[in-house]
Amino acid sequence: MKSRNLKTNIILAFFAVIGILAVLVAIFGYGVIRTTVFQRIQKQVKNDLKIARWAYNNEIERIRLAFNLVGPSNDLEKLKDQIGLDYIHVVDKAQLPDVKSEVVRAAFQGEPLAGTRIIGPEELKGMGRSLYERSVISIKTTPKARPTDRTILDSAMAVGYAKPLFDDKGRVRSVLYGGKIVNRDFALVDRIRHFVFENQMYGGRPVGTVTIFLNDVRISTNVLDKNGSRAIGTRVSETVYKKVVEEGQTWLDRAFVVTDWYLTAYEPIRNIEGEVIGILYVGTLEKPFVDMQRNIFLAFLGIVAVASVLALILALILAQAMTKPLVRLLNATGSFSRDLSHRIEPLGSQVKEIDVLASAFNSMAGKLAEREKRLEALNFQLEALNKSYLDLVGFVSHELKGILSSTIMNAYTVRDGFLGMVNFKQRKALDSVTRNLDHLDATVKNFLNLSRMEKGELSVRKSQVRLREDVVESSLETFAKPMADKGMRVVNNVGREWKVSADPDLLQIVLNNLVGNAVKYASRDGELVLDASVADGRVRVEIYNDGRPLSGEEAGRLFRRFSRLKAEETRNVQGTGLGLFVSKEIIEKHGGRIWVEARPKGNAFIFEIPVFRPA
Repeated sequence: MKSRNLKTNIILAFFAVIGILAVLVAIFGYGVIRTTVFQRIQKQVKNDLKIARWAYNNEIERIRLAFNLVGPSNDLEKLKDQIGLDYIHVVDKAQLPDVKSEVVRAAFQGEPLAGTRIIGPEELKGMGRSLYERSVISIKTTPKARPTDRTILDSAMAVGYAKPLFDDKGRVRSVLYGGKIVNRDFALVDRIRHFVFENQMYGGRPVGTVTIFLNDVRISTNVLDKNGSRAIGTRVSETVYKKVVEEGQTWLDRAFVVTDWYLTAYEPIRNIEGEVIGILYVGTLEKPFVDMQRNIFLAFLGIVAVASVLALILALILAQAMTKPLVRLLNATGSFSRDLSHRIEPLGSQVKEIDVLASAFNSMAGKLAEREKRLEALNFQLEALNKSYLDLVGFVSHELKGILSSTIMNAYTVRDGFLGMVNFKQRKALDSVTRNLDHLDATVKNFLNLSRMEKGELSVRKSQVRLREDVVESSLETFAKPMADKGMRVVNNVGREWKVSADPDLLQIVLNNLVGNAVKYASRDGELVLDASVADGRVRVEIYNDGRPLSGEEAGRLFRRFSRLKAEETRNVQGTGLGLFVSKEIIEKHGGRIWVEARPKGNAFIFEIPVFRPA
């Protein structure tokens, strides 16, 4: 991942925090605004419905007051015009069985009564043809309304009042009653709308609408259809019908009324017996509230945006204040890495911790400079001691090598009887001497190689080397007797075709160390297998021997200097812990690598070096 400077990280962190906060605040603000507006809408719609109900009841009250102010008269038509009714009648007790009005029947009990009632077609026809024709409404197909086969509504809703008339003995002799037909009484719904909404308009549409339903059919309304006419004959939705008419409850919700979305309220209209006979509806145009909600939210977003910009500006100033001294401190560390005498001048930062850091830097720089001087002096002494040590190792190893060569040759000459016969005890003693001399010879060679490597004198002179003939067979011949003494079976699968680009003397050291180790640590009567293969321009050589498989921890220690295994079965095996270290250094100088792999019955030492490519 691409790294960024501190200033960028600080600014991005501020930006992320500000962005997250801005989003959360915006979401929260939108929720609060939406909830507040929705609550206001609900409250307003409920209030609108109360006012509409009051205006509707006020119409009934107006008729009651008019009846009480006007005395009985023989001229009922004149009285009807005075009160402003659609019908007026006087009924005596003899006519009571034919009376269909529940209001009139109730008035015969001696109490005046006002209310809403349904006038059936026959009674309506009896009131006059013109009144009947005005009341009849064609039912229109309305989406989401409950299914119906009716096409004509020939009943009417009426609001009226019935007043009992008493004789000299205080008994009810007749009832004076009258009322107004609500069907197509647009003055009524317009008057209610005026009370509730004051005829407000928004975008060319009325803010509020009022409708009176007979059962589920609009009989009086100021809701307009697509043609601009009053939507008489349209019906309420089935959902509202079930809630209001069938269950007798108020329904408040958002609804699409003919042409626009309204926030609506529907309330049942009941007769004096408590039966639901219709619905009183008020609707508030939704668009003003949607626009108000949008405008408030946009203003809120504007405030959040301004606050975010100010916060970002503050973040830039703060980031600059923090990073400027830190950049100076960073530059000072770079200068100090080149010149230990470099010190940072006072930063004058407004952040106390940065000033403390600068002071600590100067203190640390002074101590490091002093330590560097001491280390240089100690390093000079160590280099001198190490040179003396390497010279001594090289000198001793070189001197011992010459002496050992002569001693080993003489010991083998005596042991093998070239200077006279030796008895069994003498030969056994000489075998022990030759083994120890061989170990000492290998140790001297390893120390001599170590000295050469430490002093950088181990140079690699590469040439074409035949892996089997020039190196492998020579190592197997060198260790033929120790292998025979342990009863080992040798399998040499190294092909004669493999040639490598290597220093033959150094590669011989590697093979001798690996084969020698395999013989030392192999199981008696075990197997030694040598294999070679080529892949990706490298020759891979594997030397396997039967024995105890190494653990991962043991394998990790093998190629370290002076490292030896401490297992019980290797306790009596002589070694210096240098052979594998020297082998690793030689292989790596050839551009290769060496490692060990544990197998089910033994271990395989593997190395890879470049294959020989003719020039």
